[in-house]
Amino acid sequence: MSVTTSGLELKSRQRFLRTSVELISSMRFAISLLVILSIASIIGTVLTQDDPYPNYVNQFGPFWADIFRSLSLYNVYSAWWFMLILGFLVVSVSLCVIRNAPKMIADTKSWKDKVREGSLRAFHHKGEFEVPNATRAQAAATLGKLSTKLGYKYVTRESEGATLIAAKRGALTKLGYISAHIAIVIICIGGLLDSNLPIKLQMWMFDKTPIRSNTVINEIPPEHRLSQGNPTFRGYAWVPEGQHVSTAILNQQDGSLIQDLPFSIELNKFIVDYYSTGMPKLFASDIVVIDHKTGARVPARVEVNKPFEYDGVSIYQSSFQDGGSQMQTTAWPMTGNNVKSEPFNGEIGGSKVLSASLPGADGQTVEFADFRAINVENISNGNGQNDARGVAAHQSLKEAFDERLGSGAKTSKPVDLHNVGPSVQYKVRDKDGQAREYNNYMLPVDVNGERVFLAGMRSNPDDAFRYLRIPADAGGTVNEWMRMRAALQDPAIRAQAARDFAQRSVQSNAELQQHLEESAARVLTLFAGDDPSLGKATNGEKIGGFQAVAAFIDRSVPKPEQEKAAGLLLRMLEGSMWDVWQLARKQAGEGPATADPTTSRFVQSSINAISDSFLYGSPVYLQLDSFKQVQASVFQLTRAPGKKVVYLGSLLLVLGIFSMFYVRERRLWFWLKDAERGGNGVNVVMAMSTARKTFDFEKEFAQTRDAVGVALGGKPVDADPDHEAKGAVRATSEASADSSDSTR
Repeated sequence: MSVTTSGLELKSRQRFLRTSVELISSMRFAISLLVILSIASIIGTVLTQDDPYPNYVNQFGPFWADIFRSLSLYNVYSAWWFMLILGFLVVSVSLCVIRNAPKMIADTKSWKDKVREGSLRAFHHKGEFEVPNATRAQAAATLGKLSTKLGYKYVTRESEGATLIAAKRGALTKLGYISAHIAIVIICIGGLLDSNLPIKLQMWMFDKTPIRSNTVINEIPPEHRLSQGNPTFRGYAWVPEGQHVSTAILNQQDGSLIQDLPFSIELNKFIVDYYSTGMPKLFASDIVVIDHKTGARVPARVEVNKPFEYDGVSIYQSSFQDGGSQMQTTAWPMTGNNVKSEPFNGEIGGSKVLSASLPGADGQTVEFADFRAINVENISNGNGQNDARGVAAHQSLKEAFDERLGSGAKTSKPVDLHNVGPSVQYKVRDKDGQAREYNNYMLPVDVNGERVFLAGMRSNPDDAFRYLRIPADAGGTVNEWMRMRAALQDPAIRAQAARDFAQRSVQSNAELQQHLEESAARVLTLFAGDDPSLGKATNGEKIGGFQAVAAFIDRSVPKPEQEKAAGLLLRMLEGSMWDVWQLARKQAGEGPATADPTTSRFVQSSINAISDSFLYGSPVYLQLDSFKQVQASVFQLTRAPGKKVVYLGSLLLVLGIFSMFYVRERRLWFWLKDAERGGNGVNVVMAMSTARKTFDFEKEFAQTRDAVGVALGGKPVDADPDHEAKGAVRATSEASADSSDSTR
């Protein structure tokens, strides 16, 4: 039997039909489809699937994002062309099996007992023996027992005054080919059952359309909902703690479909556990499944990679989000000389308009986006120091090698992981709809030995947060810095601070004191952003901080003297800001601060933070005071009837591949005839063949030939005198198995 790559030859007068069937049923067509599917699967694995379209625009740009969307590369496994290829592959492989399976089965059952002596002598793996003092019956019985001992099944036939023994072993390898091909068909059918095809058919036949707007689920009309009897789906459900859902959201390219479930999922508690390094160790959800028909309440726990199945629907732990935690914050003004704060409470997922009493609020809205109770951060820089401005750390050559050798997951950069406490993320949106995103930490963080409050800001979602470092006072609050910032915006306090600084610095020279007072007042005005000569920034905000001082120096001081002037102004600024702080404390009813390294460092850090605050871009700073956390689980809900079909196909594929690779078909023939020269004896011609020639077969043939010689007690006619000593094998390429078929 020979298996060809050509297709099924249909007996029809229509040439197009014959050609089409031959092409589709050919092996080359099936292999081409498998290659295309492999490439598509690689694309679907590398490219994140079913993300929102703006994510792809940000990643690839508008041009390529549109091209990839037109090719359905964002949902490869449910694309029409992918399912079409699967369908053609099912037809192609099925026709291949229909064409070749009968031949293979017939070949498996065939004993190939129509051969003649001449055909056996044409085999290269052959041997001839002379057995004296024996009859054909005796020799046939001996060879039959030997064949059985070697694992062969055999038949005996008398023909033309001779006896033929035809034996075979491993004939079931042909069934491996059939099993592997049927497995491909079954796996593809399972893939089609679990694909988007049933949903597409419902959309085409029953006018189901995706919904494109945000609507309460209970108010969504039937044309956007799929029935509970939907045979297959894959959707998501978002369930906050203490609440329940009875629907799943099926994301489509142009909207979403609502899948009604035969039960409700109630989330009792979401559980997350961490390793000592701060990495998550366990995500689990304690749920109760409520059956709509019986009302039964079934408790269960869903963990990552440990789904719970109910009524044919598998519930997987996909991710988790905030479920509407309650935030209690304090709104501190970041503009003007007002230091009065206000309580500002909200809920994650909600929004609230800023109070008109806050300077610069102007109808802006705060949108609470996310809350994280635990933030494990690496607060060291690449040099292993707690401040990014630290100098490089020195290490020995051995330490440098140890950092880079070993696991590929190791990093040469030191990691200093700490839980820095809760954080709240929100957006401040102005009347024009423009928004900036903020991420504020609740507790002060130790950075380079100094405790600071981190207030992050970014203008675009793809950018990293840039952090404003507000120094914490002795009480661990932002009160002192807020007073200093507000006092700097008061012209009267700036004038008094400049006067106090001049009197403290120069006591005997009135003219010099007056000059120093004017200079200090000027630098404070520049730093506060109240110098009208600098104008406004491109975003309409005031120009203040170090940026204003640098602009003044660049405009007013000759270039050779700018460095000297900058140093003088910065020393003057630091000295006068000390007096601003003292006036702010006095205004708040507190006594003067004691001059020491700690307070001096606080003033210096406050100056840096005030300078950065001009780039903060928000009229308020929201300090998180307390919270009531509510978590939510995101479940993936799937009904996959093709899963068991795919399992069956995979089992058949493993069995088929195992049979093809590890089961070898071997054929063995013995031709027995009476000795031509007088006397009582038998001449035996032996031949052996296999479907795959290997070195193991060469060795097996030699062992079988030797075993036949020992069993018969005869000497090979063509034996090499040194054969016993050398154990050599005289075999090269043999005639093909089809040559034996041609003798039928």
